[in-house]
Amino acid sequence: MKRIVGVLAIQGDFERHLAMLDALGRPGREVRTPRDLAGVGALIIPGGESTTLLKFFDLDGWWGPLRAFVRTHPVMGTCAGAILMATRVTNPPQPSLGLLPMMVERNAYGRQLDSFETELKDHLLGGGPLPAVFIRAPKFLEVERGVEVLARHKGRPVMVRKGRYLALAFHPELTGDDRVHRLFLE
Repeated sequence: MKRIVGVLAIQGDFERHLAMLDALGRPGREVRTPRDLAGVGALIIPGGESTTLLKFFDLDGWWGPLRAFVRTHPVMGTCAGAILMATRVTNPPQPSLGLLPMMVERNAYGRQLDSFETELKDHLLGGGPLPAVFIRAPKFLEVERGVEVLARHKGRPVMVRKGRYLALAFHPELTGDDRVHRLFLE
């Protein structure tokens, strides 16, 4: 039986992540409350606005259940989700889950108007260029030893992995290319 993949459904394009899981034949479900983590085998934390997510975490009692869950389950974070996975966050500093030893700068690629699409040629997924959508994206400023860089944009890490944790500065769910989601499911 395939494990259910939860997608945090507080903000961001969680529906596109669920559609990608469905297209890959993997059961997925919305995670709207801490109780929804029960029965989930992995979690995707989509983009959105990290400070807004933190407010929901504070108001709705997420911190304890979420921290317990992520200690023992695979997690993929895109954009704001990646920010929440870093051990250090700047611009401004903020709390995080501290899953990946790296420093992330929020909104480092610019404002909404500076959002862009590109093809990543420097990646380890195979199959040619990897399409990537950057929306008010974070920059991975420092990636510590033991964190594997899986993709770069202009020499800077934009997709990293350590153990069961995968973090991306971009939005793979917006491209139609399923390689990142397949990697996470493996």
